[in-house]
Amino acid sequence: MSQTPSPRLFVTGATGQLGRLVIAALLRAVPAGTIVAGVRNRDTPAAQDLAARGVEVRVADYAAPDTLGVAFAGIDRLLLISSSEVGSRVAQHRNVIAAAVDAGVKVIAYTSLLRADTSPLALAEEHRATEAALAGSGVPTVLLRNGWYTENYAAALPAALARGVMFGSAGAGRIASAARADYAEAAAAVLTAGSSESRIYELAGDAAYTLADFAAEAARISGRPLRYQDLAAADYRSALLTAGLPEGLASLLADSDAGAAKDALFDAGHALRALIGRPTTPLATTLAAALG
Repeated sequence: MSQTPSPRLFVTGATGQLGRLVIAALLRAVPAGTIVAGVRNRDTPAAQDLAARGVEVRVADYAAPDTLGVAFAGIDRLLLISSSEVGSRVAQHRNVIAAAVDAGVKVIAYTSLLRADTSPLALAEEHRATEAALAGSGVPTVLLRNGWYTENYAAALPAALARGVMFGSAGAGRIASAARADYAEAAAAVLTAGSSESRIYELAGDAAYTLADFAAEAARISGRPLRYQDLAAADYRSALLTAGLPEGLASLLADSDAGAAKDALFDAGHALRALIGRPTTPLATTLAAALG
C-alpha cells in the first residue's frame, strides 16, 4: 500500500531572524526534505547553510512576483512572515497571496500583530490590510497575531546600561512579550498540525512587565545600575532621533510605546503557551542571553 506523501511546508523570509528559528523548529519535527525555504538570494551563507541541512532553498522575493509562482509550486502549507519593509508590506504581501492562490497552496499562515483588528499601533494598519487580503483569497488562513518580541527591548540594553537610563514612553503599560523563538515554535506547530481550518491565535508571553520592571530586571542580571525614565511620546521620538535612529524607525518605536501604555501589548489568554506546549521563555532568560 502506497503512503500518502508528507505535506510540503514553505517558509518565506527563511534567512531572517524569525524565519531561521522557524526552520530550526521544523527540523526538530519533520524531515528536512519536506521543508522549503524561501530566500531572496540563494548564495548567502545563511541560505547555503539551510541547503546543507537538507532543506530545499528556492528564490521567493516578495517584491518580485515572477519568482513567487515558481517558488510555491507543489507547496501545501505556507508561512508568510511579514515583510520587514514597513510601508511596502501590503503590496508585497498581496504578491505572495496571489501567487499562493495560483499555485494551489492549501493553507496560508501569516505572522500578524496582537489584536491587529483593534490595535492602536500604527504597525497594525498594514497587518489589517494583509488580513483582509487573506480573507478574500479563499484559502484557509491561520493568523498568528504575535505580541512583542522580548528581544525588541533587549537589543537596546547595551546603550541603556552605558548611560544608566532606559528611555521609553510606555508609562505603566503591561507588556506580555515572549522570546522570538517562542513565536517561531508556534508557527512551526501550526504548519505541522495538519488542520485546514482557518484560525486566529492571539499570541503573547505568560507574564507581563512594565518598562520599569524590565529595567530593574536588567539591572539585577547585569549588576549595573539602570532606571527607566518615562517620556512623552514626542520627546521619546526626539531622543531616538538624537541617538541616530532613522526618522521612520524612531516614529514607529515611539508609537509602539504609546500603544503599550494603553496595554496594546498585553494579553492574558496564554494561547502561545498552549500552542507550543510549554511555558513561554521568561524575561530573565532572554535578558541574560542578551547581556552575555
